Amino acid sequence: MTAKTFMALWNGHTVPRIGIGTWAAGGGVIWDGATQPTVYGEVDDKHSRQAIALAYEMGCRVFDTAAAYGAGNAEILLGEALAGKDDAVIVSKCGYHGDPATRRIAPEDASPAGIRHSVEQSRRRLRRDRIDLMLLHINEYPIDKAGAVFDTFGHLRNEGRIGAFGWSTDHPERLSAFAGRKGFVAVENDYNLFERAEEVMAIAESNGLVSLSRLPLAMGLLTGKYSSGRRVGANDVRASDQPWMKFFKDGAANPEFTRRLEAVRELLTVGGRTLAQGALGWILARSPAALPVPGFTRPEQVRDNLGALEKGPLPAAVMAEIDAVLMPASAQAQGERR
Repeated sequence: MTAKTFMALWNGHTVPRIGIGTWAAGGGVIWDGATQPTVYGEVDDKHSRQAIALAYEMGCRVFDTAAAYGAGNAEILLGEALAGKDDAVIVSKCGYHGDPATRRIAPEDASPAGIRHSVEQSRRRLRRDRIDLMLLHINEYPIDKAGAVFDTFGHLRNEGRIGAFGWSTDHPERLSAFAGRKGFVAVENDYNLFERAEEVMAIAESNGLVSLSRLPLAMGLLTGKYSSGRRVGANDVRASDQPWMKFFKDGAANPEFTRRLEAVRELLTVGGRTLAQGALGWILARSPAALPVPGFTRPEQVRDNLGALEKGPLPAAVMAEIDAVLMPASAQAQGERR
C-alpha cells in the first residue's frame, strides 16, 4: 500500500482508505407504511459477522452503519463483531430508526428528543460509550430545520456521546450551509464512476471533510455480475421503483450503465484488478477526500473490495483514458436532458 491508500481522520487517527458499509448486511426491513420487508441481496447474520471480522483482520478500520440498517440489526452485528476493538472507527446515522426484533422502521424523526433516543439506542447496540461519527441520515432534510439537528449533535459531542458529526446528503447547498460548523467533519454521499458528485466533493475538499463514498460500486452494478441481465429478487430494494433507483430498473441492471461499464472494462481491470477493485481504485485516484464504504453480504466480497488497497489508485494515464471514453457520453446525456 502507498500513502494514497491511507487517510488521516478528524480524530488524528490514520486509517486505510477503504471501509465497509453494512446496509445490505443488516438484513431486511419493513419501512413505515409498507407491509412486506425489503432486503439488499441474500443476507445471513452468520456470514455478516464473519465478513466484519475478516474486514478487521485485513486492516479495515472504518465501519459504516445506521440505526435504520436492518432496523438496528446492523449495529447489533457490528457491536458483536467489534467488541473490544477500540481502534475500529464506527460511523452511524440517525433520523430513521426502528426495532430490530420486528424489523419495522419508525416514522422519520430528527427532533432533538428523537435524535437523543436514537443515539442512545445505537450506543447500546454498538456496545460503545461513544460513537465516533454520527450523521443525519435524512438526505433531503430542510435546511431551515437542520440547524436544530446539528445543535443537538454538538451537545452530544460535548457530552462525550459522539465524537463528531456530519450529514448523509447529496445536496451541495445543504452541505455548504453547515460544513464550517465546529464538530462537523464528514459527509456521506453517492460517489462512483457514474456519479461524480463534483459539487459535493469540491465542498468536502475545500472544507477538509471526509467524504464517505456510498454506493461506490453502484449497488453492485460495477462488479459486473449483473451485466448479463441477471435479475434480483422481487423483495430486493433494487427491484423497487423509487425515483433514486437509477442503477437498476425493474430488478435488472440499467442498460445505460452496463454499456458504460463495458466501454471501460479493460481499463478498470488494469494490473490484474477485478472490476470492483478497479471501480474502488478510480475513487482513490479521483479525490483525496473520498473514503469508500462498499457494502457486502459475504466474506469473499469483503476480501475482494479490501484487496483494492493493495492494487492502489488507478494510474493517472488510465484515469485520463476512462474520462476520454465516458465524459463525451455524459455530456451528451446532459444535453439531452436540457
